[in-house]
Amino acid sequence: MKRPLVALTADSTAVNWNIWGEVAACLLPLTYLEKVEGAGGAPLLLPPSVDAVGPVMERVDALLMSGGADLDPALYGEQPGEFTRAPHPGRDASELAALAVAERRGIPVLGICRGLQLISVSRGGTLDQHLPEHSPKVPGRYEPRTVRTEPGSRLGATLGRSATVHCHHHQGIDKLGAGLVATAWSQDGVIEGAEAADPSAPFLVGLQAHGELGEDTVPLFAAFVEAAREAAARRG
Repeated sequence: MKRPLVALTADSTAVNWNIWGEVAACLLPLTYLEKVEGAGGAPLLLPPSVDAVGPVMERVDALLMSGGADLDPALYGEQPGEFTRAPHPGRDASELAALAVAERRGIPVLGICRGLQLISVSRGGTLDQHLPEHSPKVPGRYEPRTVRTEPGSRLGATLGRSATVHCHHHQGIDKLGAGLVATAWSQDGVIEGAEAADPSAPFLVGLQAHGELGEDTVPLFAAFVEAAREAAARRG
């Protein structure tokens, strides 16, 4: 069976690579690609380039919006807080453009961490710029957390009533964007997942945790890729 083509948003940064130092690179942790490929999809990196978004997004069957840097607070009408890190305007713009094409075409969208936040902000939502109790104790280390889900939701159907997920974030949803409904929460009530409020709408799910890690999120990726396969089949 043909694998659906899934665009995965990538970051741009300077890296030390082989004998080269501070090389500008477009990258994404391998675990994202492995989760998509393991679910039966064909992953394709989407660079943070507004000019590249249109041609790529017209050809793919689904969009995965990955984690990364804090969103620019100007996108939701606020000034940067004390703990908000420097924004990446080019990535913000390219991912908003990619999301717009995906929604226009009606293809599945899965947002991970920053991806959930961007989906919500694109629909008029706002963020809590700092959640100290959710900030990682050790930068660069993901921390396990138990989340509960809403029965009957897409997240509930794929993660079960509760799941162990891996988190690394210091921001979260404040006001949820229009047309979305919260369907997963941390033990202290912070929104950990949201999806399209209309169950008949195309697959649109966001998970605050890093779903590319761990085994409990395997069914979520399987459902996402299956939705991409079905969408591709409908288009012929």
